[in-house]
Amino acid sequence: MKRRQRGFTLLEVLVALVIGVLLVALTPPLLSGMSGATELRGAARQLAAGLRNARNEAMTRQQEAVLLLDLAGRRFAVSGDSREVALPNSIELHLYTAQSELLNREKGSIRFFPDGSSTGGAITVSGPKLVYRVNVDWLTGAIAIVEQEARL
Repeated sequence: MKRRQRGFTLLEVLVALVIGVLLVALTPPLLSGMSGATELRGAARQLAAGLRNARNEAMTRQQEAVLLLDLAGRRFAVSGDSREVALPNSIELHLYTAQSELLNREKGSIRFFPDGSSTGGAITVSGPKLVYRVNVDWLTGAIAIVEQEARL
């Protein structure tokens, strides 16, 4: 009586190798496309966190607080905090705020008041395919991130 040997056939091994080669070849392009979206999402979240920090500062200290955004330098800071947060160079920023909050074409701010309200506005973080819009409600000061597809 012959005992059956266990193992893989040559065909099964070749199919597994082809699948492995395809995965290795296709994974880096897919991941590089995702890293751009991840970078955008991260920048939008950093801006939203900075805006929430400014709102909390205004309400806690009972005095106005601002988030100052430098569009050209791709960085922002919250009043009362000496730290500046740098954003990735690969993103594009746009600020929509009250005219009184624009310092020049490259700098502007969103102001929060002690009752939690704000001057309102939005900051868009753009890439080639996606846009994240960080909205600030003027009445409540609430901050929300909205994902949109980039318009060509």
